[in-house]
Amino acid sequence: MAILESLRRTGAAALALAATAALPLSAQEVAIYSGMDRMHPVWAENGMVAAQERVAAEIGRDILEQGGNAIDAGVAVAFALAVTLPRAGNLGGGGFMLVHDAETGETHAIDYREMAPAGATRDMFLDAEGNADSDKSRFTGAAAGVPGTVAGMKLVLDEYGSMEWADVIAPAIRLAEEGIEVTPDLADSLEALKERLTRYPSAAEIFYKEGGELYRPGDTLVQADLADTLKTIAEQGPEGFYTGEVAEAIVSSVTEAGGFITTEDMANYEAVQREPIRGTYRGYEIVSMPPPSSGGIHLVQILNALEAYPIGALGANSAQTIHLMAEAMKLAYADRSEFLGDTDFVDVPIDILTSKDYAADMREKIDTNFATPSEQIAPADLAPYESNETTHFSIIDKDGNAVSNTYTINFSYGSGLVAEGTGVLMNNEMDDFSAKPGVPNAYGLIGGDANAVEPGKRPLSSMTPTIVNKDGEVWLVTGSPGGARIITTVLQVIMNMIDHDMNVAEATASPRIHHQWLPDELRIEEGISIDTQRALQGMGQNISLQEVMGSTQSVMRDPESGYLLGASDPRRAGAATVGY
Repeated sequence: MAILESLRRTGAAALALAATAALPLSAQEVAIYSGMDRMHPVWAENGMVAAQERVAAEIGRDILEQGGNAIDAGVAVAFALAVTLPRAGNLGGGGFMLVHDAETGETHAIDYREMAPAGATRDMFLDAEGNADSDKSRFTGAAAGVPGTVAGMKLVLDEYGSMEWADVIAPAIRLAEEGIEVTPDLADSLEALKERLTRYPSAAEIFYKEGGELYRPGDTLVQADLADTLKTIAEQGPEGFYTGEVAEAIVSSVTEAGGFITTEDMANYEAVQREPIRGTYRGYEIVSMPPPSSGGIHLVQILNALEAYPIGALGANSAQTIHLMAEAMKLAYADRSEFLGDTDFVDVPIDILTSKDYAADMREKIDTNFATPSEQIAPADLAPYESNETTHFSIIDKDGNAVSNTYTINFSYGSGLVAEGTGVLMNNEMDDFSAKPGVPNAYGLIGGDANAVEPGKRPLSSMTPTIVNKDGEVWLVTGSPGGARIITTVLQVIMNMIDHDMNVAEATASPRIHHQWLPDELRIEEGISIDTQRALQGMGQNISLQEVMGSTQSVMRDPESGYLLGASDPRRAGAATVGY
């Protein structure tokens, strides 16, 4: 019963325990436990994977069970998602990964974000009148940055993995070659994005049947060209993607569609390791991504500002808690518009923005009783909607190694362009640059000179893969898609667990809010009570009830029992948390 008591406190599901027969539970124990009025995480003893798509998650779980570590599993999941979740998983995009090495106790940040080609220019997305041309930055070849996923996966496997490169790619090759079963989620997305994906014949012939007929749930989708590309990568390493026939096909297709990527751009791409952003919140260590992600800085910045308030006593999603969160979010997103960019090109005041002293200055600007209009907020005077179809996965293995990975091709299915003969969907990440300072991008985010287009530069991102440590050990691995709302989504999972003592499933399912300074609206999900909404309006908040935000994939280790507990966000179909 001691194990049962520990799991009860963290909300693990007794019925799942009984089903796996991992622990001998009596009928009485199952009855006691299943009667609890709490949401239950998935649990496992050894290793766990939480990902946006079940087949890919199970591939990662199988790698762990076969003796691979979290990094091996992460690379296998990343390649599998390129097949099973084509709207977000990718070879033609990029992203960020945190890797925790249990043996050394160190956490490393891997930046494999896309880069602007050498031919990119500051004004490349302006029309003749000097206005931002959103169609060009989103749906043409010019929208594509040099992809980083393949280089990033090789870097991380070489540095921290234990398996052979070809072995972790093999499951993805099998899926692409033999075909995947079309799920209702995949069928719906292909139907919804048909206009984008039929813009280029190279995409239409893969994702639709003859005559443009839709794939239906239960059909088999074979991606033969992608299988060949994956085989080339498995045999030749990244050189098989960044040079040779695959690279030439990517360059040819992008150029024909009006883009600027050259064979030299492909050959010169490098993924890099960076120092993670670190902060603390109520005794927990927060580790997240540095620029060109804005996620880590603003996650720590907002937590620092809120730490001085009694959030736990104020209550989860109370009007006062939401108001304080919104006011801190506004200040952080205003700073994002001015100071954040690729640190290889601009000086970002990381130490200032993430300091406790700066958080104290932020609190001086927060009226605890009334909202400050966004028009009265400007970026601090400091001296010296990425796509919803980003995807995230979290992994912890039996030895305590951990991976938090967020990657994307930006919009759902990127620009819709498939490089002819490769099966590779190309990203439209160039839209994440500031086409014109002060003009919002596709997701309403304002940018300035720090995020202007430059050759070789990586566009600013909101991706926020995060690891939270307790007493020096990995406690929580989490992250989410959601564009501009990624940062605030991850923030709320962490606060729900630390401030409000929710288990990981409850923290995942709890209704979310978001404010990004401009537009001046407090976005909320269904589930925030009408009384709370009215109280917030009385405090001057402009309430906007909109669709759900994010799709977190989280795994935590319970310090008391040692068991792994995980949850996939119920907001999107097809996600799964699996363990052994």
